[in-house]
Amino acid sequence: MPDLHRRRSVSQTRLSEILVAALDGWSVDHPGREVVDLGGGTGGMAIGLGERGYRVRVVDPSPDALAALGRRTAEVHLNDSVSGLQGDATDLVEVVGATSTDLVVCHKVLEVVDDPGQALAAIRTVLRPGGALSLVVTQRHAAVLTQAIGGHIAQAHRTWAAPGMFDRDQVLTLVRRAGFEVVATRGVGAIADHVAESVLDSEAGAHAELLALEAAVATDAAFQALAPLLHVFALRSS
Repeated sequence: MPDLHRRRSVSQTRLSEILVAALDGWSVDHPGREVVDLGGGTGGMAIGLGERGYRVRVVDPSPDALAALGRRTAEVHLNDSVSGLQGDATDLVEVVGATSTDLVVCHKVLEVVDDPGQALAAIRTVLRPGGALSLVVTQRHAAVLTQAIGGHIAQAHRTWAAPGMFDRDQVLTLVRRAGFEVVATRGVGAIADHVAESVLDSEAGAHAELLALEAAVATDAAFQALAPLLHVFALRSS
């Protein structure tokens, strides 16, 4: 039976690998272990970070998501490492405190806030000097291409014209204007999200090869522009 989650798992695996590699490089000069996961929901990233020895505060507006987070952390015995706080980008500084954390994880949040620049400014405020930002943003070009290939032409046209969608250059400009130094950018899913399940089923080792190919093209600017997700790792400028 085809594994309908494999394409998604390639992107999720790559995102986890990218974040771990970025943190390993950053922690050489910055041993801080305090993390804020903005919009972290039920703990998809927070649990993994907790298992790696980080202390994570998940900030999310949904009480249901935070309740699910509490259940998950109890199941994996991470209650002392991962906790939940109700809030969002607009009250982030009040919820967690200024200069109170070493790393902010902000994955697929910037595109849904009212003021992305203000959200990034709040993130910078809660970071300590030398602190880092792991940012993931959904990109316009990939969404338009995927919808058009799927036959949803009118929807693709609406997506192209919709506010709140970003491309690579816009994201990097926003991050730098907010007072961050961009260390690395990676595209996620540029190829995997367009590979048919039948290909992964018919060719032995295709899943591993696809994962390797995703890693190989992740730093290429052209593929980054076409990737569904862009990961940016940046440091708070002094």
